[in-house]
Amino acid sequence: MDGTITAEMIVERLEEAGATVLAMPSRGYSTGLRITKMDVVHTALEAYGWEGARMRAPTPSAAAVTRMDEAFAWLLFIPEKQYVLRRIAGARALVHPLTGRHLYPWRRLGEALGADHKSVQRWHGQAIKRIQAGLAER
Repeated sequence: MDGTITAEMIVERLEEAGATVLAMPSRGYSTGLRITKMDVVHTALEAYGWEGARMRAPTPSAAAVTRMDEAFAWLLFIPEKQYVLRRIAGARALVHPLTGRHLYPWRRLGEALGADHKSVQRWHGQAIKRIQAGLAER
């Protein structure tokens, strides 16, 4: 390759960063700690731990976290005045680490922004082009 960074490479790195941030173990206080189960009588399945196992993504490596930090720093190439583009690129980067599905599909982003999903796709492309131009200057 000649060293040029394509838009597809940028999207791939941002999605990898989004999957990495979602795979990070959560620590600290959670609202789930406040919920208690008051039933004294449990079913036999609950009493012996026969609940379905919850799949968790493996904890990301240090190299993956470093790549995540670098990729999310690219969002700063989008000017603050165009914060909507920055939000779209950041939200679209969030990909479930196990399934690979986007947490925010185009239509859901469109509803959140009060715009058509085709417009959101076009704005995402503009955001990626801004990042590409910023990386080319650097």
